[in-house]
Amino acid sequence: MEKFGQIVSTINGWVWGPWLLILLFGTHLYLTIRTGFIQKKLGLGIRLSVTKDATGEGDVSQFAALTTALASTIGTGNIIGVGTAVAVGGPGAVLWMWLTGVFGIATKYAESLIAVKYRVKNEKGAMLGGAMFALERGLKNKKAGRILGILFALFAALAAFGIGDMTQSNAVSGLVAETFKVPTWITGLVLTIFVGAVVIGGLKWISKVCEAIVPFMSIIYVLGCIIILIINARYIGPAISVILKAAFNTRAVGGGLAGFGLMAAARFGIARGLFSNESGMGSAPIVASAAKTANPVRQALVSMTGTFWDTVIICLMTGLVIVTYEVAPNGSAHFENGGTLVHEAFGSIPVIGTIILTFGLFFFAFSTILGWSYYGERGAEYLVGTNIIAPYRVIYTAVVFVGATIPLNLVWNIADTLNGLMILPNLIAVLLLSGVIVAETKKYGNVEHIDDVDTEPVPDLTDIKKARG
Repeated sequence: MEKFGQIVSTINGWVWGPWLLILLFGTHLYLTIRTGFIQKKLGLGIRLSVTKDATGEGDVSQFAALTTALASTIGTGNIIGVGTAVAVGGPGAVLWMWLTGVFGIATKYAESLIAVKYRVKNEKGAMLGGAMFALERGLKNKKAGRILGILFALFAALAAFGIGDMTQSNAVSGLVAETFKVPTWITGLVLTIFVGAVVIGGLKWISKVCEAIVPFMSIIYVLGCIIILIINARYIGPAISVILKAAFNTRAVGGGLAGFGLMAAARFGIARGLFSNESGMGSAPIVASAAKTANPVRQALVSMTGTFWDTVIICLMTGLVIVTYEVAPNGSAHFENGGTLVHEAFGSIPVIGTIILTFGLFFFAFSTILGWSYYGERGAEYLVGTNIIAPYRVIYTAVVFVGATIPLNLVWNIADTLNGLMILPNLIAVLLLSGVIVAETKKYGNVEHIDDVDTEPVPDLTDIKKARG
């Protein structure tokens, strides 16, 4: 296992080298400019997310699609992921994670737009979409688009077991074991039973559970973070100063808070930011394509709010909680395993700290597992067809238990590698189809046209299959 872990770590280091960080962050910046700084329409997106669209086609409401996407993003990435970023990248990683969220809003908008525009209907009338269909239908070179679509679907089907499954159950079982001394296999078994009970019902069951859980758990967690920050208010200023200085350190010298360089902060901040908000990965657009929406821009504006809530708000709060603890006199002033670091930071607040952490992490992880089951299932369906859905759900549910009982570092490295592989075909889609994104934004992006109905019919999957030959 140790040798395998070293191999995975080496591959992960190559995948998440400077080239991918530049490509990902560069795409965020490029699409921010190409869309005319779409982030300025964040308020409109938030309003639309709680407004019913009765005119559009789709399987679930826009709010249900958003909460399912948020369920997939608001998970251990917001808690353990932030802790891991700080543990291995230093406090500067918090700023890079936050910037990934701010500019990643444009990428989430772009990838969601093309997912809705190029979606199709399967044999049962359900909507299917995502980067695989955008690549296949949108690119002029249909053969290249089909190959890239297959790669994206393959990486999504596999990545679901990492980012959406094993890391979630692993983080929960580890925290419960540390806090309440409950064996990891018991926590894994409980999670497995809960997940299996919901996943069997498909998207509609998943979306109903997520609609109920996500808003409630997010509010509770944010309020908890606010309480902790109020208690540690005197250390917020020094913490922000440490974060800003560490984010741009060109040399990694010394230890503790100073022992990290710019590349470590950027690498782990951007990687964990992606793990948290998934902007650029192409996962959330898979469920966005199932939303009832009048036009692609409407749903894209709703979808991009997910990155705002996930990273710009929740990840930042977690990061501040951790770093204020580190600079406080009662802090550990050193960096360890990400899970341990988070547990120490929240545990420094009597009674309420560990309760908020354990409660939040359990429900965050549970909802993330549910959301990612749908993403992986759709990737597998693209590759094989509807016959794969039932066995995929069974295997996915079983892996929840496996993830709860294997080493954390290995799980995170596997997840990071698969996330990176998903990014490549997805970014090719948004970059090559950026002209379409700009045109659609001009057509529907103004308030007076946001409710206009896209009259272009959604094609049947059977016709797409015939065209493949």
